Amino acid sequence: MVKTYEKLRDMLGAEVLGLLVFLVLVVIAFGSASPQFMSAANLGSMAFQLPELGLLTLAMLVPILTGGLNLAITFTANISALTLAWVLQTHGGVDAPPSAFFIGVIAALAVGTLAGFVMGWVIAYIGAHPILVSLAMMIFLRGLGEFLTHGGDISGFPDYVRPLGHGSFLGIPIPLLIFFGAVLVWHVMLSRTRHGFSAYMLGSNIEATRYSGIHTKRTLTLVYTLSGTMCAVAGIIMMSRFNSVRVGHGEAYILITVLACFLGGVDPFGGFGRVFPVVLALIILQVLSSGLNLLGANQHLATAVWGLFLIAVMVIRWLWHHFARKQT
Repeated sequence: MVKTYEKLRDMLGAEVLGLLVFLVLVVIAFGSASPQFMSAANLGSMAFQLPELGLLTLAMLVPILTGGLNLAITFTANISALTLAWVLQTHGGVDAPPSAFFIGVIAALAVGTLAGFVMGWVIAYIGAHPILVSLAMMIFLRGLGEFLTHGGDISGFPDYVRPLGHGSFLGIPIPLLIFFGAVLVWHVMLSRTRHGFSAYMLGSNIEATRYSGIHTKRTLTLVYTLSGTMCAVAGIIMMSRFNSVRVGHGEAYILITVLACFLGGVDPFGGFGRVFPVVLALIILQVLSSGLNLLGANQHLATAVWGLFLIAVMVIRWLWHHFARKQT
């Protein structure tokens, strides 16, 4: 048994194996507490809910790897979705042709990318702190969105938009396929490209990275630009799922994306972290959310649990590293 564990640990990594064990324990616990947990309806619901949170987490992941943070992810997603909704509304609403949707998607991606670029440029070239810059962008986008929508929702989209948020291909939800595609792109970018290497170097030591010949300002700008693009993808998926757009959609996701990154082993100070452990952490959090919902937990209580869980993750990680240092 011990040898089997050691082989799995060497093959998967201690962090991934630990997350897998935790996931199995959580599934067993909720499966025992609620017979509906393992039903096809509940599993399908989780498969459709995971992508929007997952895409926003990918948007949060890369800035954290560089030692920064993007607090504007949900509002960037919403303003991008508002852009798509506006294009559809101006081309006939429910009767808008597919060409209008294509133009709207391009416009939404452009808006999200632009928001990320502005944040990255200010952080890299002005030297402002990422928290302050992303907080300012969050306030700006929220105020702009409230002004444009008068605090209400925009709804009424063509029928061909619905499958993007609710459809399936070969039995797999389309949003989940989009998320898996984004995960693969992020994994390749971080592990196989010069930009990914530079992002890790920035998080480890920005001064040493600068002296090594890497264009740190350009890398940092690109990091936030790509984060904004991923937010736009998430916004499009959210609009398709809810069949409406509102500035406050997914506002509570900011906490959960940070929690998923830290639970997945991403160093909060930057320089270390991988995509696949973060995906596992996302699945764990989605399982916890669905399990608490089936058990009838109050939504506000569930939000409080996320905060306590984040503190617990930090304490456990500190204890783990402290114990490891003593062993060596």
